[in-house]
Amino acid sequence: MSVAPRVPARPPSATSRESELAASIKALVLAGDRDTARERFAELVARQQRRAVRIAYNYLRAAHDADEAVHDAFVKVFTHITSYREEYPFEVWFTRILVNGCLDLRKARTRRLRWALPMSSQPDGTPPPEPAAKQPSPEDRLMSSERAKQITSAVEQLPDRQRLVFTMCHIAEHTTSEVSQALGLSEATVRVHLFRAIRKLRKLLDHPRLTSTTAVNTAALDRERSAV
Repeated sequence: MSVAPRVPARPPSATSRESELAASIKALVLAGDRDTARERFAELVARQQRRAVRIAYNYLRAAHDADEAVHDAFVKVFTHITSYREEYPFEVWFTRILVNGCLDLRKARTRRLRWALPMSSQPDGTPPPEPAAKQPSPEDRLMSSERAKQITSAVEQLPDRQRLVFTMCHIAEHTTSEVSQALGLSEATVRVHLFRAIRKLRKLLDHPRLTSTTAVNTAALDRERSAV
C-alpha cells in the first residue's frame, strides 16, 4: 500500500496591524465595550484613510463622492465588524466593502443624471451664471491629462467582475490569493478575470477611438435597458 507524500504546510502569513486591530475591535464589541472599540477603530480609520480615498477616487473621479464612499465604507465596517473573519486580511475585506459601495454610488449618480431636469432660465431669458470654478489640485491636474482620461474610460468599460478584480489587484495591491478569499472565487478564476481585464485594457488603450466609441455604445445600451 503506497502512501502519498505529505505536502508541507504553508507558513502562515504575518498578520497586519490592521487585521490585529479589526480582531480586537470585534472582540470588544462582542464583549459590550463599544467605547473602547470606537477608540481602536479610530486608529484603524487613520491607517486606512489615504489608501481608501485613492481607491474610491479611482472609481468615482470626484473628491466629494470619494469622501462619501469612504465614510460609508467605514460606517459599514464598524456596523458589521462582528462578521469579520480573522483568518482573512482585514484590508481585503474592507476593500471589497469599499469597492461595492463605490459601484452603488456610481449607479445612483447615473440615475440622478439621467432623470435630472434642465435648470430653468432666469426671468429675463438669460441663463443662470456659472458657479466659480475651484482651483484644481496637483492631483486633479495630473488626472486631467488625455492619457489618464483614456485609462479611466477603459477601466470603466470592463465588466463588473473584471473591474473589481483589476482594482483589487492593481490599485489596492492585493494578491490573487487574497482576492480569491475576499470574493469567494478560486485563485485560478481570479487570474482568468485579471488576464481578461488586462487584455481588454490593452486593446482599448491601443485604439483610443474604440474607447470613446464603446463608451457611447455602452451608454446607449444602458438607456435601452432602462426603457425596457
